[in-house]
Amino acid sequence: MTPQAPAPTLEDVLEQILETLSGALAERDPYTVGHQRRVAEISVQLATHLGLSPERCRVLHLAAIVHDIGKIKVPIDLLTKPTPLRPQEFEVIKQHAQATIDILSGIQWPWPLKEIAGQHHERLDGSGYPAGLKGDEILLEARILAVADIIESMSSPRPYRPAAGLPAALDVLRRGRGVTLDPDVVDAALLLYGHAAPSEPEAAHAG
Repeated sequence: MTPQAPAPTLEDVLEQILETLSGALAERDPYTVGHQRRVAEISVQLATHLGLSPERCRVLHLAAIVHDIGKIKVPIDLLTKPTPLRPQEFEVIKQHAQATIDILSGIQWPWPLKEIAGQHHERLDGSGYPAGLKGDEILLEARILAVADIIESMSSPRPYRPAAGLPAALDVLRRGRGVTLDPDVVDAALLLYGHAAPSEPEAAHAG
């Protein structure tokens, strides 16, 4: 007799649920699905460089593959709009962060997924959303995710603009270093992606 495969653990099932949630956007918004997976890869690279444990890297990866799942509640015409968003339209887009928290709150995860995913638009100086958290109120994993999100978003085309490119993304990181973005995470990104980390936070005064 062929031995039976071991029954999946609860964590195995929960990981499968996350993969299913991530894929749920595929037909509606294929860009976001690809974006989430690319951000997950970048996040793990940054976290590994910063010395996070394999388990924390795994949890970060799981949060990253659903960090924009809340966009499933955003009107599709806004997600695929081929022209720049008006301010009121951007306010609607921003609601996806809270929607992500709401969706992930439906299950009691053994990991802080809703916090990591839901905080990736928070900023050190409190200028982010949805909760306006500051400094250490933002989980380190979420601060890593924020940097990865900027890198991937600016390096990829959107329906309403071409890709700005990696150099432009790194410039944004430099300007936010220590003000809106975690300086250690920014330094890791600059080192990993071909630019030396600045010895002085010279460009950290922009928002």
